[in-house]
Amino acid sequence: MSAESGLPTFRDAKGLWNTYAWQELASPEGWQKHPEAVLAFYNERRQKAWQAQPNAAHIAIASLEQAYEVVIVTQNVDALHERAGSRNVVHLHGQLAYVRGSSGAQPKRYRVDGDPIAMGQRCEDGTQLRPDIVWFGESVENFEAAEAHVESAARVLVVGTSLTVNPAASLVRYADRSAQKVLVALDMEAVPHGFTFLQGKATDVVPALVSDWLSGR
Repeated sequence: MSAESGLPTFRDAKGLWNTYAWQELASPEGWQKHPEAVLAFYNERRQKAWQAQPNAAHIAIASLEQAYEVVIVTQNVDALHERAGSRNVVHLHGQLAYVRGSSGAQPKRYRVDGDPIAMGQRCEDGTQLRPDIVWFGESVENFEAAEAHVESAARVLVVGTSLTVNPAASLVRYADRSAQKVLVALDMEAVPHGFTFLQGKATDVVPALVSDWLSGR
């Protein structure tokens, strides 16, 4: 969804994990070893995400709220869905716009939008602030809620995912048999059972599909 807004993906040929080592920058162990490097990496990502603008696919999906109850379940950590006008967004992998304490408890979250955080900035519990991002080895957030939303949806639209990262990829299996199910992607090795595959860019395919749905086609 966000690649066409200029934000890099993680796993394709030009993805972030082909340039950076996730073990060093997106894991609790990396955070313990060199927190300054982790903060610098996410400060850069946060700045770029805040400079980016919602694209035509984000805006089209937000417009569905004119006629439908819409819930977005996303692995993306930017705020482009919200900035496009979507009001109910479930984040599985955290949000760049927030930071939190680094204790093992449930620390308070702080909204920083596009601002950087630095060593020495602390949570009210006294621990160093860290990105509110789910790192490798940490539990995905809001997964049970995501399952329930997919199970109850009359229409399930999956956009721009490789369906290779679990547990998020497993959510397609929860879609009801009677639901209308559409998958939009550039490429897909195996289309999930019951899904219609629409190949192409999100900014090309999603606005046309949304127009059909809003017109009753």
